[in-house]
Amino acid sequence: MTSHRTAAAALTLLAWAAAAAGQDVVSGPDRGKAVPALNVFDVTGPNKDKKLDYATDRKGKVTVYLLVQADKWDRPMARFIKKLDEAVRQEKDALVVAVWLTDDNDKTKNYLPLAQQSLQLQGTALTFFQDGKAGPKGWNANDDAHLTAVVAGPNGVAATFGYRSLNETDVPGVVKELKKVTEKK
Repeated sequence: MTSHRTAAAALTLLAWAAAAAGQDVVSGPDRGKAVPALNVFDVTGPNKDKKLDYATDRKGKVTVYLLVQADKWDRPMARFIKKLDEAVRQEKDALVVAVWLTDDNDKTKNYLPLAQQSLQLQGTALTFFQDGKAGPKGWNANDDAHLTAVVAGPNGVAATFGYRSLNETDVPGVVKELKKVTEKK
């Protein structure tokens, strides 16, 4: 009986450790490759009220793309985006492009200006992908990732991060990769 309890305790500990270590999931386009096409509707950014391919628009420029699972949007994720916005503004010509992955385009188009009003983002374009929450082709959006961050620059995709759970304490990892890209520029 004691060996069963010991085995159960060990399995529980291993499961807990795996869950803690597995907080991040694989999500996003392949590192070292060109940024895939990203056809979105820009609600609040520099191309406000326009459909465009942000990958083409930002080609060669330092950009952090965020794929946001709209049904997983919450306050800790908002704090992450706010703090990332502040950090990215420190880098010349850098921009955050946040892309909502949703099945309800009208609701999202109405909601994003409210999010902008609340967050007061200055270096982030709030956009949405119009063809469903699976996300754009080639972006490899893992639906287990509530948010996927993709750091890109002149040499394409530099880093990807898939988060099941996140908040503002996760920003330094993204900023570290962003700085590597800006230093190479």
